[in-house]
Amino acid sequence: MALFSQLSWYFLSEWRRYVGAIFLLMVIAVLQVIPPKIVGIIVDGVDNHSLTFSQVINWIGVMVLIALAVYLLRYFWRLWLFGASYQLAVKLRMQIYQQLNQQSSSFYHRYRTGDLIARTTNDVDKVVFAAGEGVLTLVDSMVMGLAVLVMMSIQLSWELTLISLLPMPIMAILIKRYGDKLHSRFKTAQALFSSLNNQAQESLSSIRMIKSFGLEQQHASRFDDVAKETGRQNMRVARIDALFDPTIFMAIGFANLLAVAGGSYFVINGRMTLGELTSFVMYLGQMIWPMLALAWMFNIVERGSAAYSRINSLLDEKLDMVDGELSPKQGRGVLSVNIKRFQYPEQTTQTLKNIQFTLSPGEMLGICGVTGSGKSTLLSAIQRLYDVTEGEICFQSVPIYQLKLDEWRARLAVVNQTPFLFSDTIAGNIALGRPDATKEEIESVAKLANIHEDILRLPEGYQTQVGEKGVMLSGGQKQRISIARALLLDAEILLLDDALSAVDGQTEYQILQNLSQWRKDRTLIISAHRLSALVGATNILVLKQGEIIEQGTHQQLISIPGWYQDMYHYQQLEAALDDDE
Repeated sequence: MALFSQLSWYFLSEWRRYVGAIFLLMVIAVLQVIPPKIVGIIVDGVDNHSLTFSQVINWIGVMVLIALAVYLLRYFWRLWLFGASYQLAVKLRMQIYQQLNQQSSSFYHRYRTGDLIARTTNDVDKVVFAAGEGVLTLVDSMVMGLAVLVMMSIQLSWELTLISLLPMPIMAILIKRYGDKLHSRFKTAQALFSSLNNQAQESLSSIRMIKSFGLEQQHASRFDDVAKETGRQNMRVARIDALFDPTIFMAIGFANLLAVAGGSYFVINGRMTLGELTSFVMYLGQMIWPMLALAWMFNIVERGSAAYSRINSLLDEKLDMVDGELSPKQGRGVLSVNIKRFQYPEQTTQTLKNIQFTLSPGEMLGICGVTGSGKSTLLSAIQRLYDVTEGEICFQSVPIYQLKLDEWRARLAVVNQTPFLFSDTIAGNIALGRPDATKEEIESVAKLANIHEDILRLPEGYQTQVGEKGVMLSGGQKQRISIARALLLDAEILLLDDALSAVDGQTEYQILQNLSQWRKDRTLIISAHRLSALVGATNILVLKQGEIIEQGTHQQLISIPGWYQDMYHYQQLEAALDDDE
């Protein structure tokens, strides 16, 4: 029941719909207690021969009109009540989506994709069901039960009513116990459903690798284990769930037995007429739904409460990244980096230390080094995916943590080392950041990324569907489409994180030549393993274990003994051998 108080913010915002639906439910409850009374009148009238045939027909007509009125009223309260609950689904999912959008990368280290999807879909559905069906069963059981109870007690016999309801307190105690157990078991089952989602998502995302290594049976076995455990936990929920209806029907059965026994005694002793007993039994039959509804309400609300606690734990996650309050000034600006120390959250080892450089508009910075030297981490810090532990990164002489995140990142265009394409057309993927881009603008950046000719050779050109994650394209094609997408943004700072690794040397050279003409007064930062990509850089940083070990232009670095010179000669020799082959 605590769920209703937790959702009070939504009930207040949609109070018109809920009040209207509750009012109609009350009218329906009043209308439904009339037919049993009419049946009692008809039975006594027929038994006493005091009703004519036409009077019986009139009474039957009244019951038909009541049935039609109830039908129409039920239609409208369903529209109002369930319409309001469906809006709750929209609001909750938007809140979750906005929360996920604002979280930093460290948040996604703690939560897995399948778990987040389960909370956004399955858990929200359970809360919405409680806000719709749960409210219905609560109000309907209370109003209908109270109306029937009043008619039974006042209009017929309060003694027989008291006798008939003796099993109900026992039933209420049992239902409360079932509800408590259901809450904890359902929460466990939902957590395992999240694990099942995680397993399915990981397997489907890596299906090509699984097939390549012949791991289908191994992954199927792992999925089977998780599915069986999820099934076992759901079975524990079902065992509790299955106790509700038998308990209700047992209580109602005993209530009917007491009603018939007690009522027969009253009729024999002249304290009730046969028609009144008939009405009483019909009223007792109408008590079946309120009792079932009450049990069902406990079931629904406990499931919704367990689901809402999982949603709230997500919404209550504090933002690791605090948004700034300043907006960057109009025009280009100098990027100044002074990272004294950086380490990832919940880690003790330093990933970057003593990184200092300044980058003016129109300049190009190259970053190289062995695998794991901190190249991608440095680019992540510039994007403010993580905050620097000690030191600061400034743009236009303002620390980026003081800038509004959206506005700072709008100054950046990023191509990651693992490009991601949506299941859309090639044109749609290039125009991701600018959906209003013209065909000419899309083709222009595709030519700069040296992918235009490849696209024209595809069956439907720019309208070719690339499949999920660009499955039908090669790695080099995906990288070049991602570069075109970044160029279309026309951002001030372009970051390429090893974004040319999957293209051949000639294509790389052509793209770099195009970028040098495109760059003008824009800033370009390239992280690369192939040093040929950094030849045109105005400054190159060589990183090792998160520190700068060499720095300078290409010509300066190849003339000084060190890692850069050795790697350059090695790559030159490798290229020469490839040419001979």
